[in-house]
Amino acid sequence: MSQPKKVIPSEREEEFFKKTAKDTSAGNDAESDDTTGDGQLACDVFQTDSEIVVVAPIAGVKKEDLDIDVTDDVLTIRGRRTVSFDVDRSNYFTQECFWGNFSRSIILPESVDVSKIKATFKNAILTIRIPKVEKIRTRKIQIKED
Repeated sequence: MSQPKKVIPSEREEEFFKKTAKDTSAGNDAESDDTTGDGQLACDVFQTDSEIVVVAPIAGVKKEDLDIDVTDDVLTIRGRRTVSFDVDRSNYFTQECFWGNFSRSIILPESVDVSKIKATFKNAILTIRIPKVEKIRTRKIQIKED
């Protein structure tokens, strides 16, 4: 049985994963303490050879209530989960579900082609596929005499 390949992240990847871990360790209470009042969105972020993939389970949200944008190297997902029933708070035994606005900003660990981002929403799972930009290779330039 072969040993698993050890992956040594680049400095930018380490920064990304530290930021992501910090973001996900922030409160998961039904009501966020965030100053914006938005709830937190749980996401998985991984890469393939050609793209960065973001997967987020978003039950109870309509496609029309989602907004996704990219600015520089930050992907932001915003949405609203609307409660479809009216229950007096005193009648709850447990209230763990977050209702209301939520958002999540993710620092992208590599350069990406924003013009080719694709998002799908199926079975309450949002999947965002972001193509990586081919890494620039050094090229020797010949100098000609005039």
